[in-house]
Amino acid sequence: MSNLFPLPAGTTLGKSFEYGIDLNLATYAVPSWQPIRRMSGYQPADTETSQDAQTYDDLGAPNSDITARGFGHSFNVQVNRNLSTGLYLPEVEALLDRTRPLAVGELAVIDYRWYHKPAVGAPNPKDAGRGFATVAKTRQNTGPGGEIEVLGFTLTGKGSYEEIPNPYQGAGATAPLVGFVTEGKGDGDLVTVNGTGLLTATSVTVDGQVVDFLPINGATLVFQQPVGDAGEVDLVVTTPAGVSAAFTYTRGA
Repeated sequence: MSNLFPLPAGTTLGKSFEYGIDLNLATYAVPSWQPIRRMSGYQPADTETSQDAQTYDDLGAPNSDITARGFGHSFNVQVNRNLSTGLYLPEVEALLDRTRPLAVGELAVIDYRWYHKPAVGAPNPKDAGRGFATVAKTRQNTGPGGEIEVLGFTLTGKGSYEEIPNPYQGAGATAPLVGFVTEGKGDGDLVTVNGTGLLTATSVTVDGQVVDFLPINGATLVFQQPVGDAGEVDLVVTTPAGVSAAFTYTRGA
């Protein structure tokens, strides 16, 4: 049958494991994305809200308009635990924090993103989104046989989600590295950053303040120094592949 209806050259079958979810462990403006590791059973749960638009002209046939679209996701996570602290992985702890007794209102909401994450080839650029959701959990394996502990999570979207460029950079992508920053001479001065993985930068902060920046290439970007006092400040670069370690440089007044 496949010989009768050949596929275009350069195509491949998709796999059930080719999706990723990241949780934002920082602020919305300056996110710190933590991928969910050891995930399985990923299932989107899109919903629609409709209202009756039937008129006499429909001659009794149903007629409804879509007025809004909801979203949500469910998945399972193997529970890996730190032997020294007893804590679970940070992404699991972040989800559990949204389900505790005092987690109500905004404390029950997680900021997250999801995206196509292929094993080979380019990711679908349109298969990615970001939104806010509440969290519910279940314990999946409860038998006496020593099964691997697995938690099931359901994320229920609040409002609509944002379509975003697919952030997946490939399995070999690494977080950016800042190696050198020229000394800033004053407010509004252009400062040069040298390092690796800078071309896809999505955010640059100086002491937590978001600044305007321009990537030049993978090894160089420039940013406009914000208003502030002279002295040592920390610079952090964020890309879809991760967040750089803070680099301390000296800025002028």
